[in-house]
Amino acid sequence: MNRQTTAIVVTVVAVLLCACPGLFGAFMGALFALISFMPGAQIDVFGSSDPQSALAFGVGGLCTGIVFVVIAAVAIFLVWRRKN
Repeated sequence: MNRQTTAIVVTVVAVLLCACPGLFGAFMGALFALISFMPGAQIDVFGSSDPQSALAFGVGGLCTGIVFVVIAAVAIFLVWRRKN
């Protein structure tokens, strides 16, 4: 397998296993964080109706999602860079 084929395979795997779940987690985290500020919202985070638990879950999901996207970006960058 040559270098370009390996780079394409690593890119597809990184996108499917890191970037897609990371973007989904970041989106859901932002959604939970925004919902925690809405008055009268029906909040149920693992059996808790406290808005602070929704905010904590949202911020945690947002941070985890961003970390996954950064991991995918670094993996893709390291594979596609040119070595001298």
